[in-house]
Amino acid sequence: MANILVVDDELGIRDLLCEILNDEGHTVELAENAAQARAARLREAPDLVLLDIWMPDTDGVTLLKEWSTSGALTMPVIMMSGHATIDTAVEATRIGALAFLEKPITLQKLLKAVEQGLTRGALRKLTQSMPSMGMKADTVALADMPVSMVELAPEPGPQATQNFMLDKPLRDGRDEYEKAYFEFHLAKENGSMTRVAEKTGLERTHLYRKLKQLGVDLTRKRG
Repeated sequence: MANILVVDDELGIRDLLCEILNDEGHTVELAENAAQARAARLREAPDLVLLDIWMPDTDGVTLLKEWSTSGALTMPVIMMSGHATIDTAVEATRIGALAFLEKPITLQKLLKAVEQGLTRGALRKLTQSMPSMGMKADTVALADMPVSMVELAPEPGPQATQNFMLDKPLRDGRDEYEKAYFEFHLAKENGSMTRVAEKTGLERTHLYRKLKQLGVDLTRKRG
């Protein structure tokens, strides 16, 4: 899953967001002020930042502007506040914030914003990697386009090309990808659990439980 940095001076907010995001399978780094956020940004290279606007030392908008002007705004940032004005939210968006969440933050809005942020971040990385892959990026950055489907082609072989819909909950999309991934390797290895375990780096018992959980058909005849 993702590495998410939560920056908020309120202990209760940090603990709540950490618990929710951990339950979703994410790794969470916590910071209570801008100084800790700077250190965490350098240490962990987060995939997403949830950043409070009002903090005692340096406010979130100032920190966002600092990251933007120094070239460190390489990850999606979602601003949070219970007292911000519309002008503040507009300014944060102009600087580079992806979204703004008003406190108290509902579970549904949090998870939706996080999912959109991670999707945008992944597409941005894909766009940036296109030149090194010998691919030509469109005039409009892929990260800024509404994409509903992406085609993955890991390597030639059985079921090597798959289509995945992105307009769905992140957990559902992950399960769909993992199921296709294991079915591909099972077909390639002629149904050998031992060789699939070696190929995917999983212990055989764990692999079997994972396949059952994903609903992979283990009864198909080997070719």
